[in-house]
Amino acid sequence: MAYNLLKGKKGIIFGALDEKSIAWRTAIKCYEEGAQIVLSNAPVALRMGEINKLAEAVKAPVIGADVTNMDDLKKLFEESMKHFGGGIDFILHSIGMSLNMRKGKSYTEIDYEFNKKTLDISAMSLHRVLRTAWDLDALNERASVVALTYIAAQRVFPDYNEMADAKALLESVTRSFGYNYGLKKKVRVNTVSQSPTRTTAGSGVKGFDGFITYAEKMSPLGNASGDECADYCVTLFSDLTRMVTMQNLFHDGGFSSTGVTEEVIKQMEK
Repeated sequence: MAYNLLKGKKGIIFGALDEKSIAWRTAIKCYEEGAQIVLSNAPVALRMGEINKLAEAVKAPVIGADVTNMDDLKKLFEESMKHFGGGIDFILHSIGMSLNMRKGKSYTEIDYEFNKKTLDISAMSLHRVLRTAWDLDALNERASVVALTYIAAQRVFPDYNEMADAKALLESVTRSFGYNYGLKKKVRVNTVSQSPTRTTAGSGVKGFDGFITYAEKMSPLGNASGDECADYCVTLFSDLTRMVTMQNLFHDGGFSSTGVTEEVIKQMEK
């Protein structure tokens, strides 16, 4: 059921790769709630994914951009504002990539040059996006920016590797830039810490199947799905959350607040 929560709003969604991705599901939900959208991803991801299928479904242009390249981001924002005929009301940052994980390197053996790229793509890209919007005055008053993160930024999940550091940096950027953008234009900047979700990227993490089962048993409400995360993002883009900013918001069925559950205890006693 749609509620027109985003009627008249205009936003950029980064990171939609295929139907499993949270960015893809969020784009659909935003469109259903009345928003106009621009879709963006890295040029290589545009070639690999199915984003044109999504673009047709949500009637959105696709503008490629390397989020580590300021010229690309400047072009993206300028073309988006031209398409919308004005400023931008919301942004979803759903971007993450670990070269060390791709190469099978453990956390204690990471390649530091790879690590620089991981941090730049997965975390400092949010700073670059916000800086570009700041310099171009691209965001409207009380706009909302959401970046997707994971609880490994606060707790150790060994197989999440260097991405844990990247997510911790991402959350720090959210607070620091959120403070400045709040003062400047009442812009909100938050992260959503989502349950482990069967996305194409998430499924590539070592031991993912076992962990998603564990998280399900550890969450009183169960794991949150990609569609449910999309619903939550819609509320953060809407005017119903006008005073929420600089927060890391857990959307994980209660996992982050649960020490242990009876189901896990019973499993351990078998």
